Amino acid sequence: MTRILREYIREEGLKPGDRLFPGEKGGILSGSVTRRAWRSVRKEELTEVEYASPMGKRIYDIRHTRLTKWLNDGIPPAQAAYWAGNSVAVLLSVYAQCIEGQLPDLKRRMEAQEDLIGLPED
Repeated sequence: MTRILREYIREEGLKPGDRLFPGEKGGILSGSVTRRAWRSVRKEELTEVEYASPMGKRIYDIRHTRLTKWLNDGIPPAQAAYWAGNSVAVLLSVYAQCIEGQLPDLKRRMEAQEDLIGLPED
């Protein structure tokens, strides 16, 4: 997808600040147009069970999934916030409760540096 989008941007001669998908009069696409297109693509590409599920029901769900994955993969919050166009405060206020599974690795790294001795298992 990235390759296709980059090719499209090159072919169209788009510059930073140009809209990748402009609205009818060159501005922002209306929410109703975006929602109709998203609903149509989901119905076409997903199985009936997937379509009926909450998976990707809203476009924002894809963004939420990506940010959650970045944080769970250990991407520093400042970097994830920058990529997402958010402040770290906003990012963590929304996604902090989604971060999981990093504690064992963090403990190992800290113990390897002898920063902590005898950490509890929780």
